[in-house]
Amino acid sequence: MDILQIHACFLTCSSVSIDTRKIGANSMFVALKGANFDANSFASEALEKGASYVLIDNKDYYVDSRTIFVDDTLSTLQELAKFHRNYLGLPIIALTGSNGKTTTKELFQVVLSKKYRTKATLGNLNNHIGVPLTLLSFTKETEIGIVEMGANHQKEIAFLCDIAQPDYGYVTNFGKAHLEGFGGVEGVIKGKSEMYDFLHSSHRKVFVNIDDPLQYSKTKNMETITFSTSDKNCFVFIDTIEANPYVKIVVEGKEILSNLIGFYNATNICSAITVGLYFNVPIDDIKTAIEQYQPDNNRSQIIYKNGNQIVLDAYNANPSSMDVAIQNFIQLRHSKKIAILGDMFELGDESFQEHYNIVQKLKNDDNFTCFLIGNEFYKVKVECQHLHFFQTFEDFTVFLRTQTIKDTLILVKGSRGMALERSLDIL
Repeated sequence: MDILQIHACFLTCSSVSIDTRKIGANSMFVALKGANFDANSFASEALEKGASYVLIDNKDYYVDSRTIFVDDTLSTLQELAKFHRNYLGLPIIALTGSNGKTTTKELFQVVLSKKYRTKATLGNLNNHIGVPLTLLSFTKETEIGIVEMGANHQKEIAFLCDIAQPDYGYVTNFGKAHLEGFGGVEGVIKGKSEMYDFLHSSHRKVFVNIDDPLQYSKTKNMETITFSTSDKNCFVFIDTIEANPYVKIVVEGKEILSNLIGFYNATNICSAITVGLYFNVPIDDIKTAIEQYQPDNNRSQIIYKNGNQIVLDAYNANPSSMDVAIQNFIQLRHSKKIAILGDMFELGDESFQEHYNIVQKLKNDDNFTCFLIGNEFYKVKVECQHLHFFQTFEDFTVFLRTQTIKDTLILVKGSRGMALERSLDIL
């Protein structure tokens, strides 16, 4: 069966599923292989649970005429997604970057949804499987699609762009994320710039923060839609940005007070304003959308508990995002402050140096107490009155239970694997 025939079968289905535990009626089940499983073995179960078709690449699990056999289910899923994207022909905005991708994607969606029927990547399904599933969730009713693209090695963004064929792109920033896979900062820049390469070669448009020297230099020869706080010749000029702690932006005479904290989120908001204005969403609707947006999933949330104000930013961390989170925390005005910071993962050979750099910065500011948790921070342990090191989260837990912390501003940040949101159970 060729891709045109498979797509015809897909169009009769309500959705695509790769997990029989979440399978819906009249869905197409795609049997993918993992390191420790082979979903081909669930083909029969998927049909019993209501799937209309199952896509397999192991003939041993053929069931009946509802079974579609292909050479490789993953590559077929990707090919099907690209075919479906071209079949729909809707405008697609893609975004990538080291930090802020998911928040920016959500802001794009709430802003554009004020005028258009939009669909966007769910959660952080932004890899070689998630992007195809996102594209296959778009329908004839979808007016604008928003696709988040993540990567931890070079050539991945290029591959995802080839599948999604975006008409517009945005790179949030170039930071110290996934250094191990990319082979250092220059590798990160090269990898994220693959989106620019695709858009440039196919004569498509890119949203650009021209206050970012790297974004500006890499897009000078492209068709750009720009925003800035300093250059009034750009497409969207941002008059004012404040963040104490919530980001407030003034643009086109409108004051927008968000529920996001930190100057690092200001750029995310500015990009969403720019996207909205480019697609002719009225500024009053943009203001409403941004002011109504509430962060969740441990991303830049402020939580009040036991008299404490907790800045929960524990979804993930890398040297760049950790640095800006600390700088923002330093600027926040409060009589009592504590930072709870966890290890940063996927840094490879740079891990020791990057954790050391963070500790050195913290040493120079004794306005708040800092608890540093994990093996990597413990390796760069120093004797300093306001810095406290714990090799494991369990060690920290034992200590924390002996403390009484009240009326305090608390920053919680670390890589996803540290799961530092567990601290809230004790605070």
